[in-house]
Amino acid sequence: MTSPLARPDRAVVLAAGLGTRLRWLTADRPKALMPVAGVPAIVHTLRHLVAFGIRHVAINLHHHGDQIVRLLGDGRGFGLAIRYSREARLLDSGGGVRRACTLLPAGDTVVVCNADVISDIDLARLWRQMAEPEIRAVLGLVPNPTHHPEGDFTLAAGRVGLRRDNEPTWTFAGVSLWSQAVLTRYPVGAPFSLLEPMRALIAEGALGGVVHRGRWRDIGRPRDLLTIRRCQVPPR
Repeated sequence: MTSPLARPDRAVVLAAGLGTRLRWLTADRPKALMPVAGVPAIVHTLRHLVAFGIRHVAINLHHHGDQIVRLLGDGRGFGLAIRYSREARLLDSGGGVRRACTLLPAGDTVVVCNADVISDIDLARLWRQMAEPEIRAVLGLVPNPTHHPEGDFTLAAGRVGLRRDNEPTWTFAGVSLWSQAVLTRYPVGAPFSLLEPMRALIAEGALGGVVHRGRWRDIGRPRDLLTIRRCQVPPR
């Protein structure tokens, strides 16, 4: 009999992107510090994680990363212990997560969030699906936004599949939960996209997915950033 999966208390926040689509706003600051309802985007992400029970966070940094460090410090003001993974060269999403995980306490699972996504995705739903024995990672999925109508993946019986013609698709929300064992298949310091282990898990039938229909916005595009700035984001 397998022991029950422990609720994760660790997360990686990906904040090393260059913000090229927002270049007119991010030339002198990281995209993660774009204000949303008067609060930097990454702060919304951290509050979301704390509400779920996350206590240890590693944040990867590159473009103007010192500004994030000055704002967040060691995380005590948020009820967190924050470590920083500075990338002299970008390691892509997967490589960034793999390296950042080395700064966290040991654990079976880790939440991964993009710092430029504002959402109220129910992380407990991802965790409950992760408890299924064959599942090794779970993706948060959202209805396809107007800027990405073709979507990323299919979803059937809670299992994520590759996009196929004439099948409904969903867009990856930038929020996911991973088994540590999947990530340690890759060497620390090697650049790779999270799409690589996603595809491998799809081939194994081991990638779960949960559809979120609530608040979600990717602020990586000027139109989306301006739209969400007009909306009220409830405090946590």
